[in-house]
Amino acid sequence: MTDPAADEPELQVSERGRVLVLTMNRPKARNAMSLAMSRQIAEAVDELDRRPDLSVGVITGAGGTFCAGMDLKGFARGELPVVEGRGFAGLVQQPPAKPLVAAVEGYALGGGFEVVLACDLVVAGEQAQFGLPEVKRGLTAGAGGLLRLQERIPYHLAMELVLTGRMWPAAEAAEARLVNRLTAAGGALDGAIELAEQIAENAPLALAASKQVLVRSADWPLDEKFTRQNEFLDPVRTSADAKEGARAFAEKRKPVWKGE
Repeated sequence: MTDPAADEPELQVSERGRVLVLTMNRPKARNAMSLAMSRQIAEAVDELDRRPDLSVGVITGAGGTFCAGMDLKGFARGELPVVEGRGFAGLVQQPPAKPLVAAVEGYALGGGFEVVLACDLVVAGEQAQFGLPEVKRGLTAGAGGLLRLQERIPYHLAMELVLTGRMWPAAEAAEARLVNRLTAAGGALDGAIELAEQIAENAPLALAASKQVLVRSADWPLDEKFTRQNEFLDPVRTSADAKEGARAFAEKRKPVWKGE
């Protein structure tokens, strides 16, 4: 008897208005990252960035788990879930230009936590658990964990989590401000979509440009910051959406964004 779930895509993609929802769909493997799923995530991220009618992405996992990390069975076959130019999970090396929200239930471990760290905002159910357990396996968190964690939370806490490899409950992550919103168990996706829809009410070009300046400006020389941000901000100032925003304000109505 065939398993009907075997025919389902490893990534489910749906739309909620201007929000693109990506659901990692390998629940029997706790959504462990395969090469096929990595490629599908990369394609979905490309679609998010390409389409002017989409403003925000949400990524989550099916079956009550976000992602338990790399698929070790695939790794044993010599398969690495890495997409050229995008990195592990088709995402961590080059996240989308547009905002991306992680909706986390259950475990976000190893590469799964690194996917979370590649996102811009995090909503988590109160029973979610984060962790970088690589050192317990003789490995290292090379898909962004060692590069991003200390930028998201205090240095000594990041060092503790990396060197102990311990589980980190969502409530503690929320206290450290890694988690934007903590929900009841099972409520992370609804909470993430609510947050994404709130973001998507705003102009898509302005959202993407604002994200890029926030992400890139940390290492810009002080005397170049204002000049270098104009590479991203000038196109927004001259866009049709900027004109629409001004008109909508004057006419006391909601703007109709076109992403151009």
